[in-house]
Amino acid sequence: MSGRAGDLSSKQAEALAQFRENIQDILPKLPAQHDHFLLRWLRARNFNVQKAEAMLRKHVEFRKHMKADTITTDWQPPEVIERYLSGGMCGYDSEGSPIWYDVIGPVDPKGLLLSASKQDFLKSKVRDCELLQKECQLQTEKMGKNVESITMIYDCEGLGLKHLWKPAIEAYGEVLTMFEDNYPEGLKRLFVIKAPKLFPVAYNLIKHFLSEDTRRKIVVLGANWQEVLRKHIDPDQLPACYGGNLTDPDGDPRCKTMIKYGGDVPRSYYVRDSVKQQYDQTVSVSRGSSHQMECEILFPGCVLRWQFSSEGADIGFGVFIKTKVGERQKAGDMLEVLPSQRYNAHLVPEDGTLTCLDPGVYVLRFDNTYSLFHSKKISFSVEVLLPDSQSPTQQNGSRAETGTELHTNGQ
Repeated sequence: MSGRAGDLSSKQAEALAQFRENIQDILPKLPAQHDHFLLRWLRARNFNVQKAEAMLRKHVEFRKHMKADTITTDWQPPEVIERYLSGGMCGYDSEGSPIWYDVIGPVDPKGLLLSASKQDFLKSKVRDCELLQKECQLQTEKMGKNVESITMIYDCEGLGLKHLWKPAIEAYGEVLTMFEDNYPEGLKRLFVIKAPKLFPVAYNLIKHFLSEDTRRKIVVLGANWQEVLRKHIDPDQLPACYGGNLTDPDGDPRCKTMIKYGGDVPRSYYVRDSVKQQYDQTVSVSRGSSHQMECEILFPGCVLRWQFSSEGADIGFGVFIKTKVGERQKAGDMLEVLPSQRYNAHLVPEDGTLTCLDPGVYVLRFDNTYSLFHSKKISFSVEVLLPDSQSPTQQNGSRAETGTELHTNGQ
């Protein structure tokens, strides 16, 4: 049995009845009281009534805190989010479910987080979720059948190292956690299109925020992505830039009146110089010396990510590969992969990433050799980001869209 209304086992039906009885006191506070809605919470907790009840009661508090019942009418995101956070609802799939597009490449994560608070981002996503839930209800009334979940399309063209910025990943993780905790069974299917080689690394950073059920709904498409999308979406409901016939009234194939495409955030929007960071280590680099940190990279495709700040004055920084393992080497004896230069990390914390094309021992070197009189106190964090071992690479041909945690179709 699917656990949906009209397709319940006797035990599932008993659980639903008990669940409804247990939550009588909060039913009036819910956005819906029908079986379709309640079963979403039970399915999310494998029909464990106690766990589903705890989840739903937390959701009621969440709705009160976020003012979710009125957020679509009484709250507007800051201008910078409205203009530069990409994405939007556009069209319906073949079963009548709303389609939401996330366009990753143009997003400027650092510019957005320096211009608005994480709470603003979270509220904007709650607003999006509430708007989509209302759209599902309208579709239910229009089509005469229950529509409760959405199709998502993640356009990953342009996904780059800037999107792996740690504060951005942490903020995105909070959004995913919010979605999992408060909008269960709200996702029907998520298509990933134009995924670059960096995608397995990015996916590995966020997959632990996703439930097993959500992971199974992610489908990574290859070069035949337009063909696959048309199997699930009528061409008249699919933007022309994604292989359909839908355009804006002025003929724009990107349907910009419905989908925002973001872009670099102008500095005029910035309200802070940096996002507060917590560092793993602090060292003192003596005058005329340097501090080296080694990271062994076992296979290509890993990404080095770092953040650092200095106290009192600037510090040099560069990344090298050792040519002799097992002994400390001077900068001139190593292979330079990120040229060393001086950073005003005492004014604004620095961060960066590097895709490691070759295995080897990579050395992150803090350089104070140019300073004749002052030692420097450096606080830093360094991570090696691994590709997800279960994330697929795009392959030739077409494979079924069922079976594995993260599916693949075509090349």
